[in-house]
Amino acid sequence: MNSAQPLADEHFRDELSNVDKKGKRLWIFPKKPKGKFYDYRTWLSWFFMALMFSGPFLKFEGRPLLLLNVLERKFIILGMVFWPQDLNLFALLMLSFILFIVLFTILFGRVWCGWACPQTIFLEMLFRKVEYFIEGDYMQQKKLMEQDWNPEKIRKRVLKHGIFWLLSFVIANTFLGYIIGIDELKLLVTDGPMAHIGKFASLLIFTTVFYFVFARLRELVCVFICPYGRLQGLMLDKNSMVVAYDYVRGEPRHKIKKEEEKGKGDCIDCKMCVHVCPTGIDIRNGTQLECINCTACIDACDEVMVKVNRPKGLVRFASVNNIKEGAKLGLNLRNGAYGVVLAALFGVFLYLLITRKQVETTLLRTPGMLFQKQANGKVSNLYTIEFVNKTFDELPIELKLIEPKGEIKFTDGKDLMVHKESVGKTSFFLLRDSSDITAISTPVVIQVWSKDKLIEEVKSKFNGPVVKK
Repeated sequence: MNSAQPLADEHFRDELSNVDKKGKRLWIFPKKPKGKFYDYRTWLSWFFMALMFSGPFLKFEGRPLLLLNVLERKFIILGMVFWPQDLNLFALLMLSFILFIVLFTILFGRVWCGWACPQTIFLEMLFRKVEYFIEGDYMQQKKLMEQDWNPEKIRKRVLKHGIFWLLSFVIANTFLGYIIGIDELKLLVTDGPMAHIGKFASLLIFTTVFYFVFARLRELVCVFICPYGRLQGLMLDKNSMVVAYDYVRGEPRHKIKKEEEKGKGDCIDCKMCVHVCPTGIDIRNGTQLECINCTACIDACDEVMVKVNRPKGLVRFASVNNIKEGAKLGLNLRNGAYGVVLAALFGVFLYLLITRKQVETTLLRTPGMLFQKQANGKVSNLYTIEFVNKTFDELPIELKLIEPKGEIKFTDGKDLMVHKESVGKTSFFLLRDSSDITAISTPVVIQVWSKDKLIEEVKSKFNGPVVKK
């Protein structure tokens, strides 16, 4: 094989590392990783986990910093409450997020999967660490699986899966805390499960799902289920930074001997990069869908290179063009175009967020009703007005009629108060003297005030009979 040419054997793309020829799943036992990048990932993972587990308890002025209450369609993000009326903001945020993922993947490959994805963080930094502690490294785990059931195997399996279930229960509680809020979750503890049977059932369902994902599915989530992993092949190009094997330097492979053979590559075919891979691939075959850029293979290979007195970086962060042609990693026209569009979208989102109304008002004439002639010679129209209070304060509302000349009279006769983080709705009559009506339809302008502050100006129409003079 010419060392200047990429690997030509593509048969590995017709196979999966965790499935045999009969379609039966092969259980993957990755070797316990160690090294510089693994240490970085560990510190970053502990930071993310600390942030995630503490998230439901973090509050600002008595309110959660993050609440994703899908059931009540209320979301609190960094102290700001969002409602279904903010759908335009949500749509722009999702578009910006999707475009960011595309740009991030084009530039850095699947780094998110290996370094920040909750699936990887929990699996590699919690569940696998428990597994290594109880069952040992990959060779001991293989031996334990292959041996017959005996007291030692039963004890280790019961202990391991008991801890797995406990960890899943903690994660499920945290997940539920982001949905219903930590105060509601505390009631589940203080009042007992039977007093909140729906929430308790949800907790058990979440716990079971998380346990199944981390105890059984594992890498199948990254390989088969995650849509991002399936789409990355459409986003990567030859300039994308990925975890890559330097075939120019490494080929042809050979087993190391006392006397160095000339013309051989740096790869000594120790397969340590394969043993540590959590998805079971051989990174030397090239960029593959299953690779999550966890960098375990980089640490393993660097350790071997130091032992055989060769330079590190045989497996490293690089692009196809970087390895093949020595091109530097950087931006190109396509990346720049994505970046400009992303900046524009995010700029529009920020503008709409800053100018977002804290109280949103909707004024409608009651459908299906015509004008009504009153006994005092006045003509009335019935209106429905709705207020969405996006603040955390009680708001007294006052309506001022700007045009036309007339009078507002509420149907319930009470002062209007819109409670915090809620929707208020009421009806009122707009009364006009019949002598003032000069058109069948007259524009209506009403100002909404609260605490001597103008909130919004809303418009509608007033229908009435034209009095002939």
